[in-house]
Amino acid sequence: MSTTLRQAASAARQTGNGYRTLWRWHFYAGLFVMPFLVVLAITGTIYCFQPQIEPLLYPHRLIVQPEARARLSQEALLARAVTAMPKGAVASSVRVPSEPNRSAEFVFRLPQGGSESVYVNPYSGEVLGTLSIENRLMQVSRMLHRKLLLGKPGELLMELVACWTLVMIGTGVALWWPQAGTRVREALLPKLSLQGRPFWKSLHAALGIWLAIGAVAFVLTGLPWTGSWGQYFKSLATSANLGSPPGSWGGLPLRSSVPGGVQPAAQPAADAGAHHMDEMESMPGMKMDDMPLATVPWAVGAVQVPHSPADTTGARLPLASVIDMLRRDGIDGGYEIALPTKPDGVYTVSYFPADPKAERTIYIDQYNGAVLKDIRYEDYGAVSKAVSYGTALHMGRYFGLANQIVCAAISLGLAAMAVTGCVMWWKRRPSGSLGVPGRERAAPPMRGWKTGLVLLGLVFPLMGATLVAVWLADRVIFGPSARRLAS
Repeated sequence: MSTTLRQAASAARQTGNGYRTLWRWHFYAGLFVMPFLVVLAITGTIYCFQPQIEPLLYPHRLIVQPEARARLSQEALLARAVTAMPKGAVASSVRVPSEPNRSAEFVFRLPQGGSESVYVNPYSGEVLGTLSIENRLMQVSRMLHRKLLLGKPGELLMELVACWTLVMIGTGVALWWPQAGTRVREALLPKLSLQGRPFWKSLHAALGIWLAIGAVAFVLTGLPWTGSWGQYFKSLATSANLGSPPGSWGGLPLRSSVPGGVQPAAQPAADAGAHHMDEMESMPGMKMDDMPLATVPWAVGAVQVPHSPADTTGARLPLASVIDMLRRDGIDGGYEIALPTKPDGVYTVSYFPADPKAERTIYIDQYNGAVLKDIRYEDYGAVSKAVSYGTALHMGRYFGLANQIVCAAISLGLAAMAVTGCVMWWKRRPSGSLGVPGRERAAPPMRGWKTGLVLLGLVFPLMGATLVAVWLADRVIFGPSARRLAS
């Protein structure tokens, strides 16, 4: 890409040709991307600091005073949580904290739809309160960040935003590229002595070049999680044995076995509403991405969840026994367990820590406690390992508070880029006009630039379709008669 940028910048600076074309595409990309970048910056920063923000927002639910006495059993805590839920609510998962001052959290699927968390003091059994999963601040921020709260259309829109950000960055770097005789150091610093639009242009350019690498890193680490290209990329990586572990797509006959002649143990009252669960939860072929879990490693998102014959009966292994098994295996907290809600279900453990090398996904027979499958980082393909590290960095989890601060600085810097870009456009925009940069007097070949756009469109098909649409709109709406503007 750097060669293409040098060629484009050289053509623009030496002959004057190409500069306006780059500026025109930079304008189109910025016009589309900048409003969404502000949303991404704010929501990403909020979600990045989730560990610090949530205890401040919900202290009476999340925080408890550690006591010397032993904690109550998980079954006892779940029974207490059931009392706070309406009839027919189904316990779908439990979040096991790693800190002694955190409450026990149980997630329920409500009969009328939606999910709600119940918080219980693990020492006294007191129900501390409830929170809606869908309406809590972090979930709203996450869904705004991923899909603008618009479902699948919003997910596709944010994927386009990520792709067009690459165009905006590429054209921006090419426009910034220092002219002959200009030292790079001078181009890296804003000229504070300037006034008016030249000052904002200098600030915008300097800020943009410092943020370019971080912005590209954000885009590349976020794209694997998108709903269209991300799913395709995951499928492609898996078919090449570079993504999910072998057998993840249903190649292994994983089934839960039931002790013969054993009757089901008494379950909490919430299980009486299990028949209200969505039919997909008992269908063969259910994947990890479909599970009621807040965090699932990218590498196992397409993994088939084990199941047992639907006509089996048996005594369920107590939840406390599952947690003891995990503790003996070195997992002491900071994970989620999706509870079996059907006779063919299994305990599904998702351990998604800050260090990708410690990621674990474990399936445990709900009757005899046998480990059906234990997927670790070492089982991932090369692509999944890279995505795991990228995700940890993207979310600000990998190297603690410093990682969070770096992510916040990049995110808020991009929001500042949007502001400076808007100020520049407003100062330059003629009254009553959109202010699209004028065309070249003689169209330059710019083969490197055109090749880059074609490759981008091939790698990201959804992006390719919009590239064609913008090119056609540029010809039809903003034709050759568009007003030429001075830079």
